[in-house]
Amino acid sequence: MNVIIIEDEKPSARRLQRMLLKMNVEVSTMLHSVEESTTWFQNNEHPDLIFLDIQLSDGLSFEIFETIEVKSSIIFTTAFDEYALQAFKLNSIDYLLKPIDEEELQTAVTKYNALKTVAKNVQLNFEDIKKLLSNPVEREYKKRFTTKIGQHIKMISIDDIECFYSENKGTYAHTLDGRDYLLDTTLEELETELSPKTFFRVSRKFYININFIKDIISYTNSRLQIKLNSYKEQEVIVARERVRDFKVWLE
Repeated sequence: MNVIIIEDEKPSARRLQRMLLKMNVEVSTMLHSVEESTTWFQNNEHPDLIFLDIQLSDGLSFEIFETIEVKSSIIFTTAFDEYALQAFKLNSIDYLLKPIDEEELQTAVTKYNALKTVAKNVQLNFEDIKKLLSNPVEREYKKRFTTKIGQHIKMISIDDIECFYSENKGTYAHTLDGRDYLLDTTLEELETELSPKTFFRVSRKFYININFIKDIISYTNSRLQIKLNSYKEQEVIVARERVRDFKVWLE
């Protein structure tokens, strides 16, 4: 299987390459921009599978294919919100939200292997995806969560939650008053339930609310440390591969 990665963040590209190598999937080429990728496709045989980042340093990766007929299957790697993923589901083998999880990557590769004969005949409609990215459909996000306390059910307003975090296989909401509540959900499930304008997943362990960020501090290995108003139990660190997306989210 001939595989390439198109990703402008070189550390993220190398991390994905290492993860694929563990699965005995060898990456033949890594490309980092629209311009570089366009030139490469014009002069090389198209691969079987592309791991494609959406936002590259010099534009949307869809621009690569405006003058080039796609002859490869695609797995999107993206930090875009769930609204756009509806189109990705229809136009690709799969999509992976950053930071990429190894189990989800394995599932996507397995899915490709199972569908690769069909996948070659999939017609990718990049114009539809670009329109969806430019004009997202407004959707409703959760306004409250419930948790059981003894024999009682407590409602927690989303506006009172500083952060969500995982610990010992449980998912907790930390509120303004400094209390922590165990929820019947996972951080992965929260990805489609939280407004991306308000909440950001800074790492595998934390979702934070932009309204309760007290301070942002430079940290080791090009990471960032977040100080929230009341949460002080553990350090909240923005994973290195999420720093760029985090800065964009802040703006």
